[in-house]
Amino acid sequence: MRTVSVRRPSVPLAAVLAALLLTGSAPAAPGATAMASSPAASSLSSDLDRLLEDPRLTGAQVSALVTDVATGEVLYRRSPGALMLPASTLKTFTAAAALDLLGADHRFGTEVLAAGGRVGSKLDGDLVLRGGGDPSLLPADLDALAAQVATAGITTVSGGVLADASRYDSVPLGDNWAWDDQSAYYSPQISALTLASDTDYDPGTVRLTLTPDPAPGRPAAVQLMPAEAPVKLGGRIDTAAAGSEYTVNVTRTPGTNEIVLAGSLPVDGGTSEEWVTVEDPARVTATVFSAALARHGVSVQGAVRAGSAPADAAVLARHDSAPISALMVPFLKLSNNGIAEHLVKEIGRVRAGSGSWRAGLDQIASFVHRSGLEPTAARQTDGSGLSRHNLLTAQRLVKLLEFARRQPWFAPWYEALPVAGDPRRMVGGTLSRRMLGTEAEGRVHAKTGSMSGVDNLAGYVERRDGRTLGFTLLFNNFVGSNPRPVIDAFAVRLAAAASGTVAGSADSTGAALQSAPGHRAGRDARDWENNCASSDQC
Repeated sequence: MRTVSVRRPSVPLAAVLAALLLTGSAPAAPGATAMASSPAASSLSSDLDRLLEDPRLTGAQVSALVTDVATGEVLYRRSPGALMLPASTLKTFTAAAALDLLGADHRFGTEVLAAGGRVGSKLDGDLVLRGGGDPSLLPADLDALAAQVATAGITTVSGGVLADASRYDSVPLGDNWAWDDQSAYYSPQISALTLASDTDYDPGTVRLTLTPDPAPGRPAAVQLMPAEAPVKLGGRIDTAAAGSEYTVNVTRTPGTNEIVLAGSLPVDGGTSEEWVTVEDPARVTATVFSAALARHGVSVQGAVRAGSAPADAAVLARHDSAPISALMVPFLKLSNNGIAEHLVKEIGRVRAGSGSWRAGLDQIASFVHRSGLEPTAARQTDGSGLSRHNLLTAQRLVKLLEFARRQPWFAPWYEALPVAGDPRRMVGGTLSRRMLGTEAEGRVHAKTGSMSGVDNLAGYVERRDGRTLGFTLLFNNFVGSNPRPVIDAFAVRLAAAASGTVAGSADSTGAALQSAPGHRAGRDARDWENNCASSDQC
């Protein structure tokens, strides 16, 4: 489910950052190497060292690397070869591999086939809904497919609707995904036939719209989208007094499509939304499609069941997704785990003939090797970074940043990275509320990555002096206060460091972070990257 808790502004930490930046030179930290080829470089290194000595990082693992992406010059490094949990920064590799191995114009296709002979308007057999791995398939797309079937002249189907998910294997969940995340929208079952409930394209989920009753103490209204999804709602969500806390909890009983509602929302809180995964996405999708057929006057006499299209089945209707160059935007801007895993299985299917994680990951590993992106060891076990078996280094991430700029697919890849402080959701993405009012606003394009005890950022700083820096900052194994303001201060300091000067001094960096509103999460149910410091979702 979406996290909806409110985290208060971390003003005390911002004040500490300002104090750290204003202090005198700190001794070099273990693993840090100052690249002091000029006074400006020396100042930058000293400031970054002081930031990374924040007491909230005591005992944590810290890895950082900053380079000039045009020249490869190393401007700062601290343990850049340390193997770290990448969380969602791993998505940069998955996206690059997909654009390279599948092509920016690759689309996912969903088909409806007739498995049987026709007598007039009657199909003597089954209709097959064959999934093409599309993570962006919407109820409206199923409705359009049903309309095509009706236009083809079929009014009666003697058989049923077959849910054909055979393009990919039947393994629904990734390696080492947490068992207690199974109902969470960010941990969906991966299937070649699946359905998203809105244009954030979280595949394998349904959406619940919650509306408080006008009277406290009464149950809130709950609306399911898509309404025809074969799920059972149990429990209830209460309407609480004005100004009360939002305590809604929506879970799904593992192995079933029984959704349990609990908690309350304030009477004055307005409408809110929750997302939850479904069991067996292929069957759920085929059931919604069957309802769409009925709306278009096509009577299906049999039931929905799993099955594959026979070789001689005739195609009646088809829907193609947007090209993956366009899907990069919701994928990277919103840190969409489901899209990531569909890309991995699609790579395996297209390049190796097997729609499995193993085949897709092998192809990604080959791409990484051919491209010379192996300055250190690493391990990739999924496409999203959700697994805690993934290990990556700052050196690998910065190497990818440098490599990507020379590739024909760089534009869609770069444009899909979140942009610091940009309020437009499909531009700023997971950085929309961060680094506002600082030198980094609008000039940091980077991928976030967060899970319990992990907070990372990797991307580019486009400085005012025309210089582009590639940077990676990885924090692992911290406890207590989240060190995200340190990450933001690091990026701001990079943005403020003009070549040959000491512009963007320590005091201005600290002050900007102290006053910037970007550290407030707010109760936005879909603002998960700002709310996921304790959840394996980003």
